[in-house]
Amino acid sequence: MTGSGGKRASEGGKVPAAHAKGRRFYTKVSIREMPEAVASAAYAVELDGRPVRTPAKAILAVPNRALATAVAAEWEAQGERIDPMSMPLTRLVNSAIDGVRGREEEVRRDVAKYAVSDLLCYRATEPQGLVQCQKEAWDPIVAWGEKTLAARFVVTQGIMPVTQSQAVEAAVLHTLHDSDAFVLAALHVMTTLTGSALLAIAHAKGRLDAEAAWAAAHVDEDWQISKWGEDAEASARRARRWEEMQAASRLLALLATG
Repeated sequence: MTGSGGKRASEGGKVPAAHAKGRRFYTKVSIREMPEAVASAAYAVELDGRPVRTPAKAILAVPNRALATAVAAEWEAQGERIDPMSMPLTRLVNSAIDGVRGREEEVRRDVAKYAVSDLLCYRATEPQGLVQCQKEAWDPIVAWGEKTLAARFVVTQGIMPVTQSQAVEAAVLHTLHDSDAFVLAALHVMTTLTGSALLAIAHAKGRLDAEAAWAAAHVDEDWQISKWGEDAEASARRARRWEEMQAASRLLALLATG
């Protein structure tokens, strides 16, 4: 999220909150290491020496230099006008700071709720070709999840809700226990985009790359496309969502470099 509607920094020396499309108002993008007191978000992105602010007016600061460099590069790449849609990392970092920080447990529980109704646990009854595609794509991840999380997932056919054991939710909460606001923001995005906490966690833990997780989440859709063709509007919407998935994956990778 970007820009200040073309206005320069306020008299207080703060860059306006980065969420509105407008004319580029800065020349130099830099990174400043923050004091030890805020080491959990140790690197701030600055425009002409003034800190970028999130929509909620917090300083846009991140845990490591690699992520700060990537966010700064998005600001540096802006032309005469600032385009928020070309800044996916900035938008995601804003969400982590404004929407997740201070609400980490709530976000963990939201991801865990997806696990108890996970996409991978609901299988088609027909046609046989789709049934087989789901089995091939999803069974290995469910098996990996059961081993990694030490919890059994109940797989069913059809759309009627199936009751998972409380151990499933507890296991997901446990595996996310040490995840900070930035990791949780990325995981939450991937979970909501795919409909699967299992796919998000499998990607975060290196079991699947982003492309494989995305493909697994779209087995049903790709089956329909193979039979009936692709709708242009749906294709454009999926492309936008894939960009969000890539941004979340990149955020996890950059955090890991720290």
